[in-house]
This record gives sequence, structure tokens and C-alpha cells, in this order.
Amino acid sequence: MQEGSVLVMILFVAIILMVVMISKFKVHPFVSLFTVALLMGLTAGMPMNDVVNTITTGFGNTCRSIGIVILFGTIIGAMLEQSGAALTMADSVLKVVGQKRPALAMSIIGWIVSIPVFCDSGYVILSSLNKSLSKRSGVSMATMAVALSTGLYATHTLVPPTPGPIAAAANLHADLGLVILLGIVVSAFAALAGYIYAVTVAGNFEVEESDGLSFEELVAKHKHLPSPTKAFAPIVVPLILIGINSVISYPTVLEVVGKGSTLHNISSFIGSPVIALFVGLLLCLSLPEKITGEVTDKWIGIGIKDGATIIMITAAGGSLGAIIAATKVGDFIGASLAQYQLGIFLPFIISAALKTAQGSSTVALITTSTIVYPLLESLGLGSPMGAVLATLAIGSGSMVVSHANDSYFWVVTQFSNMKVSTAYKAQTIATFIEGLVGVAAVWGLSLIVL
Repeated sequence: MQEGSVLVMILFVAIILMVVMISKFKVHPFVSLFTVALLMGLTAGMPMNDVVNTITTGFGNTCRSIGIVILFGTIIGAMLEQSGAALTMADSVLKVVGQKRPALAMSIIGWIVSIPVFCDSGYVILSSLNKSLSKRSGVSMATMAVALSTGLYATHTLVPPTPGPIAAAANLHADLGLVILLGIVVSAFAALAGYIYAVTVAGNFEVEESDGLSFEELVAKHKHLPSPTKAFAPIVVPLILIGINSVISYPTVLEVVGKGSTLHNISSFIGSPVIALFVGLLLCLSLPEKITGEVTDKWIGIGIKDGATIIMITAAGGSLGAIIAATKVGDFIGASLAQYQLGIFLPFIISAALKTAQGSSTVALITTSTIVYPLLESLGLGSPMGAVLATLAIGSGSMVVSHANDSYFWVVTQFSNMKVSTAYKAQTIATFIEGLVGVAAVWGLSLIVL
């Protein structure tokens, strides 16, 4: 087995190879992660059979811990999209915020919708409403586009049950309930930063006007929209269940409740991510007027198809993480970096570098969490709360930055009629600011809770 600086060089080359495979040669992240894990294990001097066993064990353990959760999350997102529930949530927020503040309304709408729905899908769903509000209010389309995109982006990278944050939390063994609770706080700061940039700077950029459907026309397309209560329930109820379990399981509270007590057992069951999200899925069945084969087969099938890809990428990241852990490179890196006292900022830097280089926030979240997990102790993040903060720092880094190698960048430009040069000044800079504000919020929390 290689040691010390040689292992660090192998890890560095492995990461560069992965980025080049994904970004330049367009190799699927699953194949890229598996290839890098295999090559790293072999070049590090691990016995060949150990390399295979470590890869398959890491893959299987990751699927076991997170596979069902990711599937339920993507199914809920698909059903909210297909039923028009996302539009109901949008209309509800508009009524509260007011149509005189359309940019703020779209930022909040995006922030809510992207908790279960991928930001790409969320932007597509809400783009017509965004254009309609821009024309109705006279607010620049550039402002509206950035407000919506940054609102969506904040929770997409920081708040489960979006698959990226879920996978990162699992890889770091972080309490999912605390990740949700603190992720909501951090994402609110990030979204606010994006909104401020949208209304103060983005409005100076020109975007060609385009025709857009009115809200009434969007409603007519769906024929029936679920009530606000039904629309929000699949998101809110699982978050509440998971949050309650995290509160009851917190050491000081658990001393009062009693470990193994009836209350503790019930909260652990209904607050486990699998059961909580399954409850959310069941609540989705109330969204359509009538439960048909299209609902139980096609809509759920869409969610399963979307989730399967994420599970495979996540599990391949687990394989790489297992190889990294087996080589003990993390121990050496941790000891070397401890003198620089980077703490919570190291996970952010690694994630930001990976995100900017290869484009996918989800891949950045998954890969960085596997790299960082062996380093938590040496970074001063070895406690349960430290793992939560590391997850959020990685999520903040995965926003920096959205540019031409990111599919979301193209969704925003195409659906808002924004020129690429304009998008770099609007979308790319906004996501850079979001990420910096996000990690600043995480650092602030670390001063309080660590």
C-alpha cells in the first residue's frame, strides 16, 4: 500500500481524471466514479480482490442506506409536477406576498418548490408563470429569472429530500432532521442573497421579451389544481415527522423522554426518512381528482426513472468513498491540513472546485462528501453537529458556480430568453454570491452550535 504524499497525489489525479471524463468527454458520472474508484484502489497498492470487495461493499451500503429515500423523494417531486400542485403552491405564495412584489414571490415559490422537485424541473414548471408576472408587473425578465433560479437553487443544494443533500448527509453520517432544519436556515440566507442581487443588479441586464401563458391559462392546461393544503402536505408532513424525530432523539431531550420509551420508538419509526417520505408519497395520492392508472403507473414511473439515475451515481460515489477510506489517505490529509485550520471552509472549497469544474451540483455533493468524511475529525467536525455543518458547507459549495457546463444554466437561459453573455453576468454571478453567503451562514452557525 502506498503512503503519505503519494496517496494524496493519487487522489488528486483521480479527481482530475473524473472531472475530465465527465466535463470534456461527457462520460456518465456513474461510469466515471466507478472507473476512478477502481484505478485509485489499484494504483494505491490495494490487493486486487480487496479493491473489488471494497467497491461493491461501498456501493451496496450506500444503496441500502439511501436508495429508497431517494426514490420516494423523486416520486413525490414527479407527482407534484404532474398534478399541478406546484402551481397551487405558487399561487398560494403570490396571495401572501402580493403581486406587487413578483420577484420576491417567485424567489419564495422557487425556494419551496425545489425542496422535493429538482431545480431544473422547477424552473420549467414555473417559467410560464414567471414570464406572465414579469409582463403583468413590468419588472425586468432578468430580475424575475434570477429571483426564481436562485430561490430554486438554494433548497436544491441544501435541503433534503432533494437527492444531493440526502446523499451527502448519508455519506457523512449526519442527522437528516438536523440537516433539514439547519438547511432551511442556511438556504433562506442564500436565497435572500440571490433575491437581492436579482433586484439590485440583474434588472440592469436586457432580456428579450417573449410570449408566456397567463396563470389562468396554466390552470386551464391542468383542468384541476389541488387545494393548497393538499399541495403542501407531501412536502410539509414528512419534514415535520423527520424534524420531530431529530428533536426527540437529541441527547438532552432523549434523557427526559427515555431511550427505548414508547414515544421514542414511535418517533423513530414515523420520523425515519423512509417512512416519513412514504407518508408524503401516500399524501400525493390525494392530489389528482381521480386515481387512475396514469397516476399509479406513469407518474410514479417518472419519479422512479429519475430516482434510479441518482441512486446509481450516489452508490458509485459510495464506492469511491469506500476506496478513499480504505487507503487511509484521509488520515494523512487531515493531519497535514490541521495546521492551516481551514475547518468548515475545506468542504466548501472542495465542493466549489468540483462543481465549477464538472457542472453537476449533485455529483459535487456526493463526491465531496465521500472525500471529506475521513477528514471530519481532524477538521474539528467529528461531532454529530459537525457532520451536519459539513453537509451544509458542501451544499453551499455545490452552488459555486452555475455556468456553461451545468444543465441548469441552460434551462435558465433558454426558458428566460437570456443571452449566454447576459447569463454569465446574471445567473453565474448570482450563484457565486449565493454560495459565499451560504458558507458564511454555515460558519456563523458553527460559532454558535460547535
